[in-house]
Amino acid sequence: MIDLPYIAADDVLGLLGYADAVDALEAALFAGLDPEADPARMIVPVGGGDLLVMPSVAGAHASVKLVTVGGEPRVQGLCVVFDATTLAPVALVDGIGLTNLRTAAVSALAVRHLAAPDASRLLAFGRGPQAHAHVEAVRAVRPIDHVAMVGREGAADEVIEAADVICCCTTSREPVFDGSLVADHATVVAIGSHEPDVRETDDALAHRATVVVESRASALREAGVVVAAGLQADDLMTLAELVRDQPLTPGPRLFKSSGMAWEDAVVASALTSTALEGR
Repeated sequence: MIDLPYIAADDVLGLLGYADAVDALEAALFAGLDPEADPARMIVPVGGGDLLVMPSVAGAHASVKLVTVGGEPRVQGLCVVFDATTLAPVALVDGIGLTNLRTAAVSALAVRHLAAPDASRLLAFGRGPQAHAHVEAVRAVRPIDHVAMVGREGAADEVIEAADVICCCTTSREPVFDGSLVADHATVVAIGSHEPDVRETDDALAHRATVVVESRASALREAGVVVAAGLQADDLMTLAELVRDQPLTPGPRLFKSSGMAWEDAVVASALTSTALEGR
């Protein structure tokens, strides 16, 4: 019987905070990790919904995250971490705890490089775990002192216009606000889907913003806002280019995240290293 440390969802943030996860993701991109080389997410229909399979390699570890969608609870999962040299399994990580941390940390990494240094007003669409995680993650990289969280009732125009950072963390299949209201200095993060026919932000924002994605290939395959707006590869900036200081043009910024396996691998590797050090 294999004796592996198991990192439960409640233990994830105790081992790796948002700021540390952001730093780990940034360091991986600085070191040359290429998101474009990541294997495509495999989606396998099963009786009660879908099984998502997401393998990748980051530094000293390889990982495979397995997530089911459609059961009860709706999303469940597990990540298996391997030593990249010996290929031996070394840890198991709760898939939902990992996903919540890495998704918010990836968004915060984008905000670190896109939002004004003094950004202080945050508007979050959604009230679930990801919305709350994004509030804390963005607070780790910007001096946020005002937070508005809205659900299906939406936000008043003046709240959208006043926001420095807007995080869309919903299951909506169509835009949740009018993109023409977003201030020229603002940064918008959209993380709610990985389907080409689903989007939380509209064409008005996509056509006036600098659009940043995790990789061009994954965005053109899975990001509904990119597909619906008719954006092409040349219209997009990648997170790696952003981190490596590619210049930005004036106007609002939109980071569209669909979620990628390399992000899980980086954060799972950092979690595993910390957990193993404490054994």
